[in-house]
Amino acid sequence: MTWLTLVLLFGYIGLSLALYRLFPHAGRPAKHGLIPGYNMWVVAELVGRKGSYSLLLLIPWFNMIWFAGLMVDLARSFNRFAFLEHVAAVVASWGYFGWLGTTEPVYRGPILVEERQWQAALAAAEKSKDQREIRKLRSQAPFAKPMLRDWAEAAIFAIFAAALIRLLLIESYIIPTPSMEGNLNVGDFLFVSKVNYGLRLPETILMLPLVHNRAPVVGGESYIDGAALPYRRLPALESIDRYDPVVFNVPSGDSVYIFPNRVSSASDYETGNMDAAALRAVETGRAKLITRPVDKKENYVKRAVGLPGETLEIRDRKLFIDGEQVEDPDNIQFLYDITFTGPPNRAQWADMGISTIDVAQSQGNRYIMHLDADQLAALKAGDPNGSFEFYDQTQPNGVKLYPHSQKYFGSWTVDNYGPILIPARGLTVTLDERNYELYWRPIKVYENNPSFERRGGNFYLDGQPITEYTFQQDYYWMMGDNRHNSEDSRVWGFVPETHILGKPLFIWFSIKEGSLFNGVNWDRIFRSATKQGD
Repeated sequence: MTWLTLVLLFGYIGLSLALYRLFPHAGRPAKHGLIPGYNMWVVAELVGRKGSYSLLLLIPWFNMIWFAGLMVDLARSFNRFAFLEHVAAVVASWGYFGWLGTTEPVYRGPILVEERQWQAALAAAEKSKDQREIRKLRSQAPFAKPMLRDWAEAAIFAIFAAALIRLLLIESYIIPTPSMEGNLNVGDFLFVSKVNYGLRLPETILMLPLVHNRAPVVGGESYIDGAALPYRRLPALESIDRYDPVVFNVPSGDSVYIFPNRVSSASDYETGNMDAAALRAVETGRAKLITRPVDKKENYVKRAVGLPGETLEIRDRKLFIDGEQVEDPDNIQFLYDITFTGPPNRAQWADMGISTIDVAQSQGNRYIMHLDADQLAALKAGDPNGSFEFYDQTQPNGVKLYPHSQKYFGSWTVDNYGPILIPARGLTVTLDERNYELYWRPIKVYENNPSFERRGGNFYLDGQPITEYTFQQDYYWMMGDNRHNSEDSRVWGFVPETHILGKPLFIWFSIKEGSLFNGVNWDRIFRSATKQGD
């Protein structure tokens, strides 16, 4: 039992004891306050609702709104109308109602019944245009409220509603990097459905609303680690198909260093995949290692190029699945080394869809650029005698690529990678030193087997020797459409099912190159985020 469960349990016990003292003041037996579940049924009746209304408290997350409404209406039914008292009734209900039970409170009756009668009388007065009666009713306590309080209550409700929608249905994301350039561009704002691939119920619950993992303005983490519910996922409306764009929590984001312009994982430091300034910050202790729960890892959007149980390989930039070449997505980009015969006419590049972000380097007439096939053809047509070559990516990347093992995988590069078998639920792999390098992190971290270890040439789980392992969930291989400018599965490996967050639906707003000062991409607004190409 987690400490959060204990806090909720003791909170409910405290509220039950408070209701034990409060109920007699409303003419209900004190013992009804101690009956789990039924005490909330009685509360619903005391405020003027059917007792069955309390069953809505069984709906996860939505129950927060229902509970808040019940507690506020219970306070009002006992003649307590102060705004701060209503706040206390919600956030510290056991303490507030425990105190209220000691003050000899007066139960005025079901406040919602009285409120409905008041609303009916006001509607009748407005229909008859009886201005005197309208003024009388509108000034009648307790239903007359200052405008400031009306606005405050409306704002609180809006925050509650927006937070629940964000948690359970749809969330907005912005594309910050060019890893999906050509299809999802820097500055695109996406609406992402959390239900298509199966709603992952929230795990971390003590957090600031409407933010992800960093508190705005003041900085720091926006949640309290350790206050977590177990992983639960509702049934999916559809499966993830090849080349579907997917939003997910980056697997390597459990231990990270926070820098002003990016977040780097612990493995980035271990493999030297950081710039010099970041390395110095870590080594001098100025950058602190932060451990994050799954649902607070960084959110990425990539394309699912490899599905559970498939064997993936990249040969000279071409993707092969189970030995068969598959067609590239529309607008896929690669890095090219281009030397023009003279100064290029950059004024025409915007019409080709080439932005400043696409230019990695330039010196004289030589440019290193990220381009799709159409953009490359347009540049060639404008300078037939220029030199247009793939940028050299043939040097082995060693430990910088997953699984970061020089001994077994040191010859792999971003353009020649694999073959690699993607784990699937029920798939069994034989454990040897090579497979250990490939699968130790999925087995130990993603499938929650902290006791899994290698001792010499043997492997142990829960202290028992094992020679094979059967995976408990599906995994995916995610890659960006900008194949030479994407930190993806080639860097941090498999994406487990538990990290899948949602499906991008459409672009609801877009700013040029990620800055509003550059203007708005009006032609991208309301464009589908799942359809490839323009």
